[in-house]
Amino acid sequence: MKNIRPIFLLILLLPTLVFGQSKAAQPILRYGRIDRHEMFRSSYVEARNIDVWLPENFDLHTKYPVIYFHDGQMLFDSTTTWNKQEWQLDESAGSLIASNKIRSFIVVAIWNTSLRHSEYFPQKPFETLTESYKEKLLTDNSTDEYFNLFHGMIRSDDYLKFIVTELKPFIDHNYPTLTDQQNTFIAGSSMGGLISMYAICEYPDVFGAAACLSTHWPGLFSLENNPLPQSFVDYLDKNIPPPSTHRWYFDHGTETLDALYPVLQQQIDSVFRSKGYGENHYVSFAFEGEDHSEKAWSKRLQTPLLFLLSTPKN
Repeated sequence: MKNIRPIFLLILLLPTLVFGQSKAAQPILRYGRIDRHEMFRSSYVEARNIDVWLPENFDLHTKYPVIYFHDGQMLFDSTTTWNKQEWQLDESAGSLIASNKIRSFIVVAIWNTSLRHSEYFPQKPFETLTESYKEKLLTDNSTDEYFNLFHGMIRSDDYLKFIVTELKPFIDHNYPTLTDQQNTFIAGSSMGGLISMYAICEYPDVFGAAACLSTHWPGLFSLENNPLPQSFVDYLDKNIPPPSTHRWYFDHGTETLDALYPVLQQQIDSVFRSKGYGENHYVSFAFEGEDHSEKAWSKRLQTPLLFLLSTPKN
């Protein structure tokens, strides 16, 4: 399966175009509570809502690990999302914590904006492309392939600067967090998987582990004449941090957009294995029959949570 109809993929790749974030309804939760920081300002990227999920047993005198999640408005309540789907993050996390299967933790849910593709697309791999191909990606307004996804720019380095130099210090100052690398994680799906991969490579001293669900290795909507997957392979080959200090979770389904991923994920798996990663620090799962949706990710969310929040074996 080499091509997917673009209009279908546009819906899948852009979970929402956010307007009027400050007026958005608070999600209704089954477990825990949310502190909303409306239109959090940045010197690097557009302001956006930040939802901080605190577990049911939250205690100001206890310090917690933190997971930074992309596409934050899609995580908690399907009645507030564009497609009426959600990750069911509070249900998965709350039930695992209640059964003592994982440590209690804090979620920092970073809302996306209309620049989502531009902010989530890894910048350094992009810069290795030919000048003509870069120009095509940034300027093509064709209605049958690219949809001007990049808005004429790549913003992922600025997006990561926002998280690392502005958002994380704010979170660490205002919440009882474990601030070290081994307790700071990053997670997302699709383009959110790409930016999570990029984050841990660019800031290995900040993030100790990443969960990348249905990572969108094609970068676009087709594998034909597409140099982007190889650019990610080449980047990882040069920038993967050592397995002694980092952990990685990858997965994918086999239907809809995820049908493009198995062969590409195998290439990524090979790169990690060549760098010495074993099963205690690297896992990669295929979920047969699952598609590219919040519904699919919610069904398997407990798997990456268990991986991130369990003490790794040495």
